[in-house]
Amino acid sequence: MNHTTEMMLEFNKIKEQLSQYTLSAQGKALIDKMHPYSNKRAIEQRLMEVSEAKAILQKNSVPIHGLSGTDQLLGQFNKGIALTPNQLEAVLDLIDGGLRIKQFMKRNGSLGPTVSSYADSIYDLKELGETLRLSIRNGQIQDHASKELAKLRKQISTLESRIKETVYQVVRSSTKSKFLQEPIVSQRDGRYVVPVKKEYRKQFGGQVIDASASGSTIYMEPKGVQKDQTKLAEVRSDEYLEEQRILSILTGHVEGCEQELRINIETMAHYDFIFAKAKFSDEISGNPVHIIDDPILRLKAARHPLLREEAKPLSLELGSSFKTLVITGPNTGGKTVTLKTAGLITMMTLSGLHVPASNSSEVGIFESILTDIGDGQSIQQSLSTFSSRLTNVIEILKSTNRRTLVLLDELGAGTDPAEGMGLAIAILEQLNEMGAKTIATTHYNDIKTFAAEHPDFENARMEFDLETLKPLYQLTIGKPGNSQAFHIARKLGLHPVILAKAHERTYGEQVHYDHDAIQDLQITSGVEKKIHQKRTVKSNYKKGDSVFIPSQNLKAIVYKVEDENGEITLFKDGELFMMNYKRVKLDLRAEQLYPEGYDFDILFESVENRKKKRLMEKRHVEGLTIEYPDENV
Repeated sequence: MNHTTEMMLEFNKIKEQLSQYTLSAQGKALIDKMHPYSNKRAIEQRLMEVSEAKAILQKNSVPIHGLSGTDQLLGQFNKGIALTPNQLEAVLDLIDGGLRIKQFMKRNGSLGPTVSSYADSIYDLKELGETLRLSIRNGQIQDHASKELAKLRKQISTLESRIKETVYQVVRSSTKSKFLQEPIVSQRDGRYVVPVKKEYRKQFGGQVIDASASGSTIYMEPKGVQKDQTKLAEVRSDEYLEEQRILSILTGHVEGCEQELRINIETMAHYDFIFAKAKFSDEISGNPVHIIDDPILRLKAARHPLLREEAKPLSLELGSSFKTLVITGPNTGGKTVTLKTAGLITMMTLSGLHVPASNSSEVGIFESILTDIGDGQSIQQSLSTFSSRLTNVIEILKSTNRRTLVLLDELGAGTDPAEGMGLAIAILEQLNEMGAKTIATTHYNDIKTFAAEHPDFENARMEFDLETLKPLYQLTIGKPGNSQAFHIARKLGLHPVILAKAHERTYGEQVHYDHDAIQDLQITSGVEKKIHQKRTVKSNYKKGDSVFIPSQNLKAIVYKVEDENGEITLFKDGELFMMNYKRVKLDLRAEQLYPEGYDFDILFESVENRKKKRLMEKRHVEGLTIEYPDENV
């Protein structure tokens, strides 16, 4: 996958929506790095993770740690700088968060055995956690972090009490209180002071520590506390040094567990990533689909992941019976949405995400998904839309192999129709020869004809309501569509004579548009008629041949060879059904299965009918009839 594919299929928008379910920056980073895998086991592992996480979420709320600030915290390690109390508390919270998720996963192991086992890699770090818990609380170093710190803080408390008592005695003194601006005690530069009127500084006595902005008030340290306050400053200095010593020791303990902490963070980020995918799966009604080794697609009831319930369910197959699917239909009929749905669901599945499709769907291993959808015009390079898109297609041709999924929207558009059609067919044929699995949308009739004749190609159409003139957004594989331009023009009132001329110019045949029931013309004229007339490839199947149907993984017997539409009648378990000859493969010829002159009545007719037939050959029996299988299935 390249950036162009991600943008064209809007995989970046899937990532944006997925990121909304994460709680950590690390979880978002994992989503940003998410990409398709080409290893079957790796994809299945990731799909299983999401399934187990969904099962756990249905029963419990998962205690995912937000991991806020952990990257910055790890960046502080081994730089000779002591961690702050707040940072040490963050480490403690990280340790506790790891223990919570580990205990939670142990309790829910039966719901998600694989996902729960990841918690085994989380280190308990109980000893480090207990050390931090005893030393730090509420962003402060606790007194009993060391004996020396407890001793110093006791001295500080004693000195502060003595100083406060002395200062308050001065404030309450009748001889000193008259010199004060107001009877309060405050601190300046860590020393206890009282506010003295400027003119009484000499009468009050003591040391001036500070002054008010106006200068009318000075803050003085009374004489009786100077010695204690000096001592207090010294003890506080010793306290600071002891605190730094303790922080350095604790930082060393934390840095000694750096590897374990990094593993814990990585594991918890992975849990954030997994449970975000599980929540997103719930949001889009997602399912895990089957992963197979071959590069094929079998999508059932698939919806565009961004449109969700607004999108019509889509069933599509590619790579088993045919390698190239050509989708036709009117504008705004859903061709591009179908193209994007197939590509985006493939990309999401290979990236380990559940998708909004039936869990019986199958997605094969593609090494790359290459796209050309919409207007890729490059203003900087002054290229036209056609030139830009053709440049993109050339790059696709350079990068394609048998494990490439190629999605092409309106291939060959933007230039002369005849030349554009010729280029489109040549490009599709080249991609097929290179083994690519291709879905292409087109309006070119000759491409539909080419697809009908080529054994590796198949037509499909987006259904259209001919009465309401509205698209149905439903894909039908096996039949080509058309733009419905003539029908729309007739319904809107264009004169029948003009339509008849246009039809003759386009299809080389004369028809009458003099009534409303022209939808019958869609069956017998136009592209389909050309396809019937130009059919050159024959299946060469014979009655009694055994064939394999890849899309259904079953075998059947040919009952009737192909008709003018390329449909062969098959027999399986007593039932007849029809299928295009290109969607089956020869298993064994009839002559390999049955002896010469073998009576196929034994194979196709019931025992009862065979008895009746033998009886009729002997004599006439009134009212006896034989029921033959309906050949007009």
